[in-house]
Formats: sequence, structure tokens, C-alpha cells
Amino acid sequence: MLDFSQFRALTFDCYGTLIDWETGLLGALRPVLRAHGCQLRDEQILALYAELEPASQVPYRRYREVLQDVVRGFGQRLGFQPAEAEARSLPDSLQNWQPFPDTVPALQRLQTRYRLAIISNIDDDLFAATARHLRVVFDQVITAEQAGAYKPSLAPFQLALERLALPKQQVLHLGQSVYHDVAPAKTLGLASVLVRRRGPGATRTATQKPDLEVPDLQSLASLAVP
Repeated sequence: MLDFSQFRALTFDCYGTLIDWETGLLGALRPVLRAHGCQLRDEQILALYAELEPASQVPYRRYREVLQDVVRGFGQRLGFQPAEAEARSLPDSLQNWQPFPDTVPALQRLQTRYRLAIISNIDDDLFAATARHLRVVFDQVITAEQAGAYKPSLAPFQLALERLALPKQQVLHLGQSVYHDVAPAKTLGLASVLVRRRGPGATRTATQKPDLEVPDLQSLASLAVP
């Protein structure tokens, strides 16, 4: 069990940890696939997404462009040519993706004791649209756009540590992906919590072990705030 008394700041992955990312992805991708006669199960859609997204993130370009490229990648794999409006429909949908039911109450409880920060593979303007759903003011928001790189690159984490101006022993990172969150946190010597909302889903798999695993944020808040 982690000793939460040592931490002054909590850093969070956003999409998949705070926001129901997979429901958002599926809600945007299913209509495009149906329009082109592609019948894939949800787990097949997410697995293909997990393959296509990282390939579109190197070299760095804005996440809006990455998401459009992912839609085109689905077309290449499945034999159709998406219209430009269909490619834009995925990033355009992101502003409507909703938090998990426990997210906002847990963040509000955690904020009574810790500084809160975001480390997210996102553009600044896309996160600004999401932030209104989260209903807390974060002490720091670090995006891939600011870092010029996507997790699991260490650059977003290093930028977060620089801005928080805290020893790494006082920072705890929380995320739903071993590949994007636990692995780079461990590389930097940060303690980490895996928030296992679902299985690997739309992210690549990895084998590193977190310091703690919880099923949701409310469970974490109950441990972290006496």
C-alpha cells in the first residue's frame, strides 16, 4: 500500500482515466464504419485503434490531425475512403465526451488535500473543451502540444515535474494505461496508480507493474483522503 502522506501532487491521464474515452471513440467511429458497410465488434474497433494511433503520433503533430489520420487508417485497412467530414468527425466529437460518473466527485475530494495536474496526449484547445466537464481547476495542465511529444515519451512527464517544482517522491501519477502511464512513470522514478477502468482496450499492452491498482477514482480517493 502506498503511503499517501508523502505526496503533495497527483498527476492524471485524462482520456480513459477521467473521461470515458472508449465510449467516445466508439460513438464517433461506429457511424463511419457502418456508412461503409464495415461490421466490426467494439473490441475489434478498439484493437485497431490501438494499432493505428501510435503510428500517427511520430513524428509529432497535433492530436486533431492524429485522430483524422486514424479514421483514414481505418479506411485503408478496411477498404474504403472516408470523406473529409468523416475524418473530422472523430476529433470534433471529443468536446462531447463525458467523465466517468465517479470522476468529478473524486477530483473534488482529492483537491482538498493535493495539487492536481493533467498530463494528456491532447491539444490545448481540445482539452479546454473537455475541462468544462471536469469542474475543477487544475494546478497544471501539460498537453502533448506543449511538450511536443506524446506519452509514453518522457517529455510530458518531465515538463510536469518542472512546472510542479516538486521532488519526484512527492508526485503520484494516475492513469488507465500501463503503456502510456505506468511505464514512463516508473522510468522516471515516479510512483504510479493504474486505474483499471477496463482492459487494454484502445491502448497497447505493456508489462510494467504499478505501485497500486484501483478499479476507479472513487476507490483511490477513499484511500488518499482520510
